[in-house]
Amino acid sequence: MTEASARPTVPRTTAHPIREWLAPAGLILLSLVPVVAGSLRLTELASDPVVTADNARFVVFPAPVVVHIVGATVFALLGALQFAPSLRRYRWHRIAGRIAAPAGFLAAVSGLWMTLFSDLPASDGQALGVIRLVFGTAMAASIVVAFIAIRRGDIRSHSAWMTRGYAIGLAAGTQAFTLTPWLLLFGMPDVNERAVLMAAGWVINLAVAEVVIRRRDARGMFRASGRSVGGAAALR
Repeated sequence: MTEASARPTVPRTTAHPIREWLAPAGLILLSLVPVVAGSLRLTELASDPVVTADNARFVVFPAPVVVHIVGATVFALLGALQFAPSLRRYRWHRIAGRIAAPAGFLAAVSGLWMTLFSDLPASDGQALGVIRLVFGTAMAASIVVAFIAIRRGDIRSHSAWMTRGYAIGLAAGTQAFTLTPWLLLFGMPDVNERAVLMAAGWVINLAVAEVVIRRRDARGMFRASGRSVGGAAALR
């Protein structure tokens, strides 16, 4: 066996050094919508605000709110950098993933908790509550499946499921683009319209995620078996 044939197979990319950062930069910009909104909410909670009808669900029991905002922020920003092809060949990718994945899971679980136990505004409605439960559960499950996949060395499945989980987690940014045009053209949406517009953000992100996953497969980023010897060995 030659030295070249003994080397482990790892995903490679021929992307232009600048072009490969376009996707992470775009995802970070999209992340700024929920990140800024979450920062403002944390600032409000830290200032010991007067309890009102609008902020009571956050002020009375702030723990899940803080966990959700911090977790979602870390997941959104670190997750965006995971889409830089060159970083996937370095130890940084694994270290960042070990931080981002738990952060995303905590964001999903705390979001589910708030949906189930917080007094949500009447503008949300029951339909949106059910939709949040569906996508929040799907996000948490995607991260768990991705973790199980990487533990058995299945890099392809890990990448696919983390991409789906990230897409769900980043929907808050996309929802700004589904809600804002409606507000400008038609005014405040009613309960059912709001539910549809919010759901559209999750559906759009998941559709884009599936396109990304299929393009990776078409480019042969991972072995046909779904395993990368080098990646698996490094993560055990």
